[in-house]
Amino acid sequence: MSAGFEFERHGAVGVIRLNRPAARNALTVPMIEGIGAAALAAEADPAIRVLLLTGAGDRAFCSGMDLRAFAAGAEFSDTSPGAVGYLRLTAGELSVPVVAAANGSAVGGGLELLLGGDILIAAENATFAFPEVRRGLFPGGGGTAIGARIPVHIALELTLTGAPITAARGYQLGLFSAVVTPDLVFATALEYAERIAANAPLGLAACKELVRLTVTDSARAAERRKRWQQTVFTSDDAAEGTRAFLAKRPPVWRGR
Repeated sequence: MSAGFEFERHGAVGVIRLNRPAARNALTVPMIEGIGAAALAAEADPAIRVLLLTGAGDRAFCSGMDLRAFAAGAEFSDTSPGAVGYLRLTAGELSVPVVAAANGSAVGGGLELLLGGDILIAAENATFAFPEVRRGLFPGGGGTAIGARIPVHIALELTLTGAPITAARGYQLGLFSAVVTPDLVFATALEYAERIAANAPLGLAACKELVRLTVTDSARAAERRKRWQQTVFTSDDAAEGTRAFLAKRPPVWRGR
């Protein structure tokens, strides 16, 4: 696939791989729109139950925006379908679970993209930073929401100083589910993704939305939980889960 990224399938797992290793996988406008379109396509495909996001090479997951491309006049519109999909991805709003695998360092917009994942895996030699304040900016693509995932005072430390943290410290803070050697990053992320994909799609969607929403809007989460209860507990998959358990066989999910 062109536009600086690739899409591939591993069973029920769809993989988006940033593929500009010589440029540290820096984001261009075509990449942003292509990644967003691929994410929306994966969300709409019932055969894909988990999205895995990673990068090519061993230097960087993503170094953020390609400043040369933007300096040359590239313009980003947040109204195109691909851009809307990308913003939903980075905000954690896709209904499909997302596992993000940091094969290398993530900086600025690259870290914002990584944080779109629900479960994060990191290479042990990677570092992570929001350096925007050092350039007269701030993490305007959703990076300031990192305070919902780690202690607020640490989130402020990262965003106010622009200093990087190591993968090990990120793991201590609870940001990463696993920190492994670089050669094991993708395999570890795929293992997580496949374990998730084995579960019921409606239940996964409910868990993702409600867990994230409870952090930001508990009242809205309580309202949505009632609706999800009506949808999930009366679904065909709920009945199939019981039948499969009693018959001691793997369930066959239909997503309805």
